[in-house]
Amino acid sequence: MVEFGGKRDGMAGMERFDFVIVGAGSAGSVLADRLSESGRFRVLVLEAGGRDRSPWVHLPVGYGKLFYHPKLNWAHMSEPQPNLAGRRDYWPRGRVVGGSGSINAMVYCRGLPKDFEDWAAAGAQGWGWQDVRAAYEQLETQVAQDGTTSGSGKISVSDVGDQIHKVNRYFFDALGEMQMPVTSDINGPQPEGGTVYRLNTRGGRRCSSARAFLAPALKRRNLTLRTGVQVNRVVFEGRRATGVEVVMGGKTQTISAGEVILSAGAVASPKILQLSGIGPADHLRAHGIKVRVANENVGGNLQDHLGINYYFKATQPTLNNVLAPWYGKVLAGVRYGLTRRGPLALSVNQCGGFFRSSSGVSVPDQQLYFNPVTYTTARVGTRNVINPDPFAGFIIGVQPTRPTSRGRIDIKSADPADAPLIRPNSLDTEEDRAGAVAGGRLCGHIMRAPAMGALVRAPMGADIRHMDDAGILEDFRARCGTVFHPVATCRMGADARSAVCDSEMRVFGTEGLSVIDASAFPNLTSGNTNAPTMMLAYRAADFILQRMRAQ
Repeated sequence: MVEFGGKRDGMAGMERFDFVIVGAGSAGSVLADRLSESGRFRVLVLEAGGRDRSPWVHLPVGYGKLFYHPKLNWAHMSEPQPNLAGRRDYWPRGRVVGGSGSINAMVYCRGLPKDFEDWAAAGAQGWGWQDVRAAYEQLETQVAQDGTTSGSGKISVSDVGDQIHKVNRYFFDALGEMQMPVTSDINGPQPEGGTVYRLNTRGGRRCSSARAFLAPALKRRNLTLRTGVQVNRVVFEGRRATGVEVVMGGKTQTISAGEVILSAGAVASPKILQLSGIGPADHLRAHGIKVRVANENVGGNLQDHLGINYYFKATQPTLNNVLAPWYGKVLAGVRYGLTRRGPLALSVNQCGGFFRSSSGVSVPDQQLYFNPVTYTTARVGTRNVINPDPFAGFIIGVQPTRPTSRGRIDIKSADPADAPLIRPNSLDTEEDRAGAVAGGRLCGHIMRAPAMGALVRAPMGADIRHMDDAGILEDFRARCGTVFHPVATCRMGADARSAVCDSEMRVFGTEGLSVIDASAFPNLTSGNTNAPTMMLAYRAADFILQRMRAQ
C-alpha cells in the first residue's frame, strides 16, 4: 500500500475526507487533480491495483506485455455467450494506477458528433456535441509531427504519422483505388475516412490520465492516494453516503467522506453499488443484501464493441520483421533509448478510421484497424505472452460502431472478493448481426483492391476476400471478441426508470454519491472509449465544483 498525505478526525480516530474517489483510472485521475486543485478540499483516491511503475506501462508498444499481465490486469472472463458459439470472452481491465488507460493501445478518439447528440436525446441533458467539444479542447494538447504543440490541456494527443511502418501505404493506396475517404485527423472537423490514429503519448511514452493529471497533483498536501485497497461497499446514513468500507492491509475499516465518487469502471462500479444495496431488488435479496435503492438499471444496459481480425502473410516486410528476431528488438530498443521514436514508441494500432458500409448509411457504422503486424499467443509458464510471428504479416480488423444488443454485469455473491458475472448478450439483435456482416463485406471490399492484392502472400485462416454473408456471420460468431469498450452499466439519464444517475452523475435515490466513469455513458460512442471517459470526468468536476461554490 502506498499513501501520500492523509487526515484524521480527532474524536473517533476515523479518517475524514471531503471527497473519496474509488478508482485511480482514466476518470478518477482527472477528478483527483481537478477536485484538489484549489487546496480547499481533502481528497482521497483509493485504487485496488498497484502503482504504475512497470516499464511496460510507459512503453507504448508494451500493450502486448500488459494484455495478460496478472498483476496489472483483472483478466475477467464473460459468461458463456449463446450467440458466440457458447464461448467465454476475455475481458482485460486495468488493475493499476491509471486503470485501463494504463494498459490500453492508446488510440485517442473523441467519438463522432452524432454520438453525443444521441447522449442528449437519451436524457443526458447538457451532453450534446457542442457541450462536450469545449471540454475536449480544454483537456488536450495537440502535438504535431515536428513536436510543436497547440492547446494547453494535460493530455497529449500526438500525430505519429511520420513514424508508422511504411507498409501502411498499401492500406491508403487501397482506399484510393476503391474511392473511399481519407482524413488527416479522426478527431477533426471531418472524422470520416482512413487515417493514422492519434495517440495519447508524450515524448514517446504513454500519456495516461494518471501520468498527466494524478502524478503532478500528488505533490499537493490535500490529495492522498492509496493503492492495494479493496472497496467493499458504500456506507450510508439514511439516504446520504457518508463513506466507504474498505480492506487495507488485511483489515476492514471505514473511511468517512463528505461525498463518495465511484470511478471504478463499467465492471466494478455497478458491482460496488449492488454490494451497497443499490440495484435489482430480487437479485440483491437472493444474495442476502438489504435493498437500499431498487433500480434494475444498475448493471444493466451493458454495451460494448465487438470486433474481428483477418490475418494475412505479406509480400513486404512488416513490424514482424523488426520485432520478432532478437536483434530487431535490440535495434528498436537502442533507437527508442536514443530518440524516443520508432516502433516501440507507437501503438500496435497504427491506421484505420471510420467508414460507412454502404451509401445508404447516414453516419459511419464501422471502425477499421490496419496493423502492420501479426501475432500468436503462447503459454510461457503460468502466463500468456503475445509474440510477433516470425514472418511478414498484417491485420485488417473491423468493429461495428453502435451495437444495439444490451447485456448485464451483476454480483456473483455478497463477497466483495468475487468477480462479477459478465453477460454481454452479444449479437442478440438482428441489427448487430447485420452490422457484423456489413463490416466483413467492407474488409473484403478493401482487400480486393489491387494494392492489397500486391501485399498479400497468403491468408492466415479465414479469407474475407472470398466469403459470402453466411460465412462472414458464422466466422464472426466463432472468432469475434470484445474490443474492450464496456460502458453504460450505471448510465445517466432523465430518471430512475431508465438510468442510474442524473445528468450530473448523481445516483438516483441517494445523496452524496456519484458514479463518474464509462459506466455513466448513456450510449456507447462510435470508437475507442478512453478519450470520452476522460472528457466525462473533466466535465463532471465542473459540476461538482459549481455545487460546492453554491453551498
